[in-house]
Amino acid sequence: MKSRIKIYVPRETSSVSVGADDVALEIAREAKRTGTSIELIRNGSWGATWLEPLVEVEVDGARIAYGNVSTSDVPGMFAAGLVEGGEHPRRLGPIMEVDYLIRQDRWTFWRCGLIDPLSLDDFRAHKGFAALEKAFSDGADAVLDAVSESGLRGRGGAGFPTGIKWRTVAETEADQKYIACNADEGDSGTFSDRMLMEGDPLGLIESMAIAGFAVGASKGYIYLRSEYPLTHPILARALDVARESGWLGTNIQDSGFDFDIELHLGAGSYVCGEETAMLESLEGKKGIVRYKPPLPAHEGLFGKPTVVNNVVTLGSVPNIINLGAEQYSRMGVNRSKGTLAFQLAGNIKRGGLVEKSFGITLRELIEDWGGGTASGRPVKAVQVGGPLGAYLTAAQLDIALDYEAFVDIGAMIGHGGIVVFDDTVDMAQQARFAMEFCAIESCGKCTPCRIGSTRGVEVIDRMIAGENREENYDLLVELCDTMEGASLCAMGGMTPYPVRSVLKHFAEDFASSGDKP
Repeated sequence: MKSRIKIYVPRETSSVSVGADDVALEIAREAKRTGTSIELIRNGSWGATWLEPLVEVEVDGARIAYGNVSTSDVPGMFAAGLVEGGEHPRRLGPIMEVDYLIRQDRWTFWRCGLIDPLSLDDFRAHKGFAALEKAFSDGADAVLDAVSESGLRGRGGAGFPTGIKWRTVAETEADQKYIACNADEGDSGTFSDRMLMEGDPLGLIESMAIAGFAVGASKGYIYLRSEYPLTHPILARALDVARESGWLGTNIQDSGFDFDIELHLGAGSYVCGEETAMLESLEGKKGIVRYKPPLPAHEGLFGKPTVVNNVVTLGSVPNIINLGAEQYSRMGVNRSKGTLAFQLAGNIKRGGLVEKSFGITLRELIEDWGGGTASGRPVKAVQVGGPLGAYLTAAQLDIALDYEAFVDIGAMIGHGGIVVFDDTVDMAQQARFAMEFCAIESCGKCTPCRIGSTRGVEVIDRMIAGENREENYDLLVELCDTMEGASLCAMGGMTPYPVRSVLKHFAEDFASSGDKP
């Protein structure tokens, strides 16, 4: 019996938003109409968002890609011999030869786009649960050593060494410990957590189980942002698949290790991306930042030692176990080891996810991968690290993406989101937005953040209106000093970053509209 032709269409948020579901339905209809036997696989995204919907057909072991496919293209693609990888204006060639992808360092995201995310067989055929099995064989101490020696740091923004956090939890005596996966990805221009959860959810489950085994935790929680409605059912089904196959629950694969995961949906609060506010929310309380110490590693969820990592941090671990800490630590620069999934957004021609080793420059990402601005106009500013990140100028694009190098210029890499603006942007309005965003999203616990951000909007409005600009400039600087030095968490403490960068590099934009040429 002739095997069915495999055709891949992503079921991933960005792809679905531009019509992937309709394309998949049209492919199924056209296959039925033409009597073509196909197996339609809804995979994750490779990250080349600018090519979505991206359709692939497997021909003689190779997957031939067709980009920016619309429903109107489908009949013509079948007529052109889609199932044989036939020529068509949408044809890109073998997916493994697409330049955007082959020049990446795909360590954490290597299965995204490659596999059927909810197929255990497909996952297992691509090293799925191999790292967990190796962890069982090597022991918890070996896992802790590997994570420490790799140099892996938290990918959620803080950049704290993951090995130190895990070992602290492992060495803290308690009758119960937890793994809390922070999937409340709320920064502007970020989508790597979502893409990993939608494209490789079983990989995240394996990662959390490895963490639980290493530190002695028997329960995990995934705190998922509510604005990811497609991610939620994918993750929920993946958890069921893992439980049904014995990779979650009691005595996993006869290892003697018990571990299960609960999926918790957030309620739309940006500040719950902060680890202690997230823990409060998980406990059923209002998402308000806690005082530290105690640190979550000592007293976290329900007062117990808790590992809190974001999705990409956890997702980096299996290959560290499989391929070795040394191979990971050889990538990157200085203390910024390994890779980061940089996300290109904003005014960019080729938006998407690019996983590269630290040390690459913004210019390389924006020009070589991103193709420059979508408008074709010059770059004026680039915000890295979400709404609390500083704005960099076009003259700063050659700085290497390195945690410490960014700190030295008053910026941060954060979650790796890169938002590009061309020369038509009003940077005074961007500074105002930073303060307004903080005023709206503040949990309200500390005065510098709650009141300072509101006063910040007012001061910037006066500057834009031309009222006592020099006096208000000094007042804004003083306000930023207070917020940065006295806020309880990064919400208020880092809001000054984008504001200061605008004051330093784009002061002319504070001129009132009547003063502008």
